[in-house]
Amino acid sequence: MQLTVGVLLTFLGIDCRLVIPVLRAKSQSAAPRLKSLHGLNRTDRKVETARQLVGMESFIVLLFLFLATAEPSSYGIGDGGREGKSGRAVLLPLRVQEVAPPPRAPANRLRFRHNVSLTVPVAVGTPPQNMTMVLDTGSELSWLLCNGSSLSPPPVPFNASASLTYGAVPCSSPACMWQGRDLPVRPFCDTPPSNACRVSISYADASSADGLLATDTFLLGGAGAPPVPALFGCITSYSSSTGTTNNASDPSEAATGLLGMNRGSLSFVTQTSTRRFAYCIAGGEGPGILILGGDGGGAAPVLNYTPLIEISQPLPYFDRVAYTVQLEGIRVGRALLPIPKSVLTPDHTGAGQTMVDSGTQFTFLLGDAYAALKGEFLNQTRPLLSPLGEPEFVFQGAFDTCFRGTEARVAAASRLLSEVALVLRGAEVAVTGEKLLYRVPGERRGDETVWCLTFGSSDMAGMSAYVIGHHHQQDVWVEYDLENGRVGFAPVRCDLATQRLGVRL
Repeated sequence: MQLTVGVLLTFLGIDCRLVIPVLRAKSQSAAPRLKSLHGLNRTDRKVETARQLVGMESFIVLLFLFLATAEPSSYGIGDGGREGKSGRAVLLPLRVQEVAPPPRAPANRLRFRHNVSLTVPVAVGTPPQNMTMVLDTGSELSWLLCNGSSLSPPPVPFNASASLTYGAVPCSSPACMWQGRDLPVRPFCDTPPSNACRVSISYADASSADGLLATDTFLLGGAGAPPVPALFGCITSYSSSTGTTNNASDPSEAATGLLGMNRGSLSFVTQTSTRRFAYCIAGGEGPGILILGGDGGGAAPVLNYTPLIEISQPLPYFDRVAYTVQLEGIRVGRALLPIPKSVLTPDHTGAGQTMVDSGTQFTFLLGDAYAALKGEFLNQTRPLLSPLGEPEFVFQGAFDTCFRGTEARVAAASRLLSEVALVLRGAEVAVTGEKLLYRVPGERRGDETVWCLTFGSSDMAGMSAYVIGHHHQQDVWVEYDLENGRVGFAPVRCDLATQRLGVRL
């Protein structure tokens, strides 16, 4: 049965709160995940490659802790977390599980990335099929690898033909004709005699994923939760000149797709009218949480908010559906770096925006800001760390602030490193300790290993934007408040916040 566009745009009048556990994974080698390059630059090829330069190597399954009432019709994600009539909570079991990323050509010239991504289990179709999807605030169109996809070795794909509620969107549908207006490549009509609407997604290494724009039901929260109808990309063809790898021992554990959470018209956030969501990524191996709707269940700390930046006119280098904030400065210890304000503000082309992105691993800074941070960090760490001393060493093309030392020495130095804070309008994102340095895999100098600063150069990476990656959001409660046009931040022990939320529930 094919779902109509009208049904897809109506979220069943239901109010719910979804609480999703997150955990940091132990390091493991894996192929980088498949992810679309949305919006950093719609006209310049080098900027199109930007967001693929950072990826994730292992993924953690997040199982939902779903709050509902005895009257399902009283719930909905999109109403800002209104309490249900009965107030009774339904608890589902929590599970932590390591999974491999979805297959993707290793397009990243950067193997420089942390080893965890945020994934969410979603049951798709009728009867429901269990899928694992990457949570990404920097992408719009959700997608699933569908049966018949040309990938090897694949995860267990979504079997569209087995779902009674699956439907391919026709070419004449408004969803095909105008809802995809925010995508870099708009949906287009298939060749006759087919009347299907097709989607095409480009990747950094010139590989591509193609398939159909489709509809089906997404079940968030397990038994008792209502199905959510949504548009997504049913990917059936994937081409790459470099091949793919997948380290999942069980194909059913591999991530099967991506849940787009930006503000575009086809994102999951927009389709479900979600007006507020938050996550808290724990440091170490403690659990964290993702909450869709609601107010954090009483576990959220007092937040400092920064407004979302809006630019109404289309600009070639400005992603209008990203979560864009204003970077006011960068502080190292107590020293505010001498960076001109003009460098931190989008110019007349839109270049220079600052995005908060759960799908990018580390943080990238544009030229002048990166040079200032590099110089000050090297100056302040001179008594603590030994520079690598190899001017030609640029780790995978974007990270050139590097050091050498034994693990014991670097661990001791990390406790003394000055805090690096991204100063936003009304809020800060502070990076401290071990989050400032990353050990480059496979690089040794005698008994010493190579370490690099976890801030990369946007210019070296071919980007025209600042990006705050989720590695630097660890132990920070991050709330996306679309109702009030703002993003909130507060430092917090995410593992303890998760425990408190569990006690409340």
